[in-house]
Amino acid sequence: MTDSREAAVISEALGVIDKALAEMLQRELVSTGEVADLLLDVRSLLTARAEN
Repeated sequence: MTDSREAAVISEALGVIDKALAEMLQRELVSTGEVADLLLDVRSLLTARAEN
């Protein structure tokens, strides 16, 4: 994968995660804490990868 393509994929993934985080925090049918923790972990990994 080229650097620009990789950056675009990471950027898109971060957007999806940010949207999901906002939506999950408003729902009561799932454990929002657990889902948010997972999404934040994934987001942290993607952000770290994007900075390298």
